[in-house]
Amino acid sequence: MPFTLTPTDALLVIDVQNDFCPGGALSVAEGDRVVPVINRLGQRFEHVILTQDWHPLGHISFASTHPGTQAFTTIEVAYGTQTLWPDHCVQGTPGADFHPGLDLPHAEMIVRKGFRRQIDSYSAFLEDDHTTPTGLAGYLRERGLKRLFLCGLAYDFCVRYSAIDGTALGFDCLVIEDATRAVGLPNSVNETKSHFLANKILHVGLEEIAQ
Repeated sequence: MPFTLTPTDALLVIDVQNDFCPGGALSVAEGDRVVPVINRLGQRFEHVILTQDWHPLGHISFASTHPGTQAFTTIEVAYGTQTLWPDHCVQGTPGADFHPGLDLPHAEMIVRKGFRRQIDSYSAFLEDDHTTPTGLAGYLRERGLKRLFLCGLAYDFCVRYSAIDGTALGFDCLVIEDATRAVGLPNSVNETKSHFLANKILHVGLEEIAQ
């Protein structure tokens, strides 16, 4: 059954940046394939919000910050378990730029996240300490935006945590499956689907969103 869009709906586009696309420092397989789909989606939404990973050099999530560690392993930090990544989306670098094919000129806001050196940030709503807000929830409430359609990169990390946190904060979150791709670490996709099911977060297809 198609979802009829209303003025209180928004498209939340997560981290469609060069470093998460093929050839980037933390490339997601077929990450660039979401770009034309998201562009089509954007034409259907009055309200579009973008997020942008925006890390300083020496960020806590970088394996290079922790001598003797390797990317895609984990360490324990003050706020819990931290996955270590290759250096990516460093502030002011081409890798942090949005994919050049992304065409959403009417986007109303860019939420930069992960810019605090000692806290990572997957979610568009909260840093990974689960208490530091990004400000997105307040913006959405002041604008009267209530239902969020999420897309972008990556399905099993930043899209996942954004949808879960958004739901916990009282927003109706749906994930557009055609418009996202996964990193695919061991069991990360299955865990994501389980969490979505537990939180009653729906997967929807592009064809289900009324034009």
